[in-house]
Amino acid sequence: MNLPQSIAYNRAMPGIIARCALVAIALVAATSADAQRHRRREPREVERTPPVSVDKRDSVVNAPGPFAGRPYWLVLAQCGGIYFKLNTLYTDAAVHARVVKPDPHANAEFTKKLNQAINIATTYFGAAETFLRTDRGLERDNAILTYDGQSRAAGERVTTIDAGIAAAKACPALYQACQTAYPKACSATLTPAG
Repeated sequence: MNLPQSIAYNRAMPGIIARCALVAIALVAATSADAQRHRRREPREVERTPPVSVDKRDSVVNAPGPFAGRPYWLVLAQCGGIYFKLNTLYTDAAVHARVVKPDPHANAEFTKKLNQAINIATTYFGAAETFLRTDRGLERDNAILTYDGQSRAAGERVTTIDAGIAAAKACPALYQACQTAYPKACSATLTPAG
């Protein structure tokens, strides 16, 4: 190569290398984004649900049904979480009936249901706390921290009022079984949701 060709070659080379590097980076980014888009992900509920800490001291449900063999504190907390979410959904519906599209009758009905849902949730949470305190000897704050994640996860799975009512369908029978087997832990009167 002669000198003028060498100078032109040396000036062009950094630009060519820079363009090639940009193309290579763009290809890597596109391939990575495509791979992430096609990667199978587990359902969100699995990611959010904290692991259940089951202890041999836990009292388990001996009644037939969907809760059989599971710790009372866990299923009571999950039922409480479902009713708490129903409270939130009824609250949203009541606000809509009060502000967005005024309907005094619907507002009164949703307000009644949200108050019932929060009272029922409180009953379930109280029983779950009692089981954790008596079975495991936990203090009140630690008992609440233990069942809180499970109750939240159960509530997050509920997205509509109808789904919440369906999810809570087995909960009254669970509480009745608890009252029969452990009358001190499940001593509150459960008001029917209506």
